[in-house]
Amino acid sequence: MKLNALRHGLAGLSLALLAAGVAQAEEPKQLFFYNWTDYYPVELLAKFEKETGIKVTMDGYDSNETLLAKLQAGGAAYDVIVPSHSIMQTLINQDLLLEIDTPKLANFQFVKPAFRDPGFDPGRKYSAPYLWGTTGFSYDSARVPGGKLDDSWKEFFEPRPELQGQVAALDTPSSLINAAAHYLNVDECTENPQDAKKILELLQKQKPFLKMYSSDNTVDRMASGEVVLMQNWNGSTARATLQKSTIKYVYPREGVASFQDNFAVPKSAPHPENAKVFINWMMKPENAAAVTNAIAYSNGIQTDHLLDAKWKVMDAINMPEEYASRLRLEKECSNKSRELQDRIWSKLKG
Repeated sequence: MKLNALRHGLAGLSLALLAAGVAQAEEPKQLFFYNWTDYYPVELLAKFEKETGIKVTMDGYDSNETLLAKLQAGGAAYDVIVPSHSIMQTLINQDLLLEIDTPKLANFQFVKPAFRDPGFDPGRKYSAPYLWGTTGFSYDSARVPGGKLDDSWKEFFEPRPELQGQVAALDTPSSLINAAAHYLNVDECTENPQDAKKILELLQKQKPFLKMYSSDNTVDRMASGEVVLMQNWNGSTARATLQKSTIKYVYPREGVASFQDNFAVPKSAPHPENAKVFINWMMKPENAAAVTNAIAYSNGIQTDHLLDAKWKVMDAINMPEEYASRLRLEKECSNKSRELQDRIWSKLKG
């Protein structure tokens, strides 16, 4: 009887495990995608849905700070997120991400060597490469005195009288504070209150000259002429230039932040298997190239042969070699540094 009971118990356990496996394999054909605003071509989602049968719902955010706060608060039912490299270690250390073992996905073979084993996620256990770019500033050369601005952050933080009131800054704390730190030649992750005071004073002095703080619609704001000068991402500038050829992008000589954005899966994801399907699909060269050709940011996949010629002739995308020394990979700051940044932002926007 004990033997029969054991057999029945094992059989029941096997059935339970099988049922769990089937349940996992039969996830609802849904995917909740939380991404930076205006950072993925909607038409590509239609292609994914047609090929996989998985329906995608996409929401947008405007900063890494917003993403981090959402995840830390809990209850965020997203399957795929797009954190920058500068918050990856925080997400990992706070146990907010699911291990997805990206190298085991079939299309990892197409990832460029430089993106396979990043310091922020050794072995790519938690992430896959999406896009990378820089944060400088753009301006309309047809509307500035002499048709050209100096390649310095001074033009942005201390705008000429003719441009005051026609300048926009990104409404993204880390991006604006980093730029100010580069201009002042202080560490962007400083823990020194005196450095933080210098940054705040610079931003407060600049504030009356700004038309707005905004990280949304950066392409349209420049292309429509709503502003003349704007702190901007290189990809947004390139797309605006397609609409208005007089728009220029600047790699400031004091330093320009570079970033790497990544696909990752929150630990609370309701459809983790669908998330892996999406991430694997996005590492296929034709799909990665479709994103770059649509929104003008470079990717970490072997797609160079698939890129549109129009992007290759733009400095905003094809950075001149002499500017390489100006790139500053964004850092992941300490908690103490972030607290100082929070204080800077609260006082600036308060």
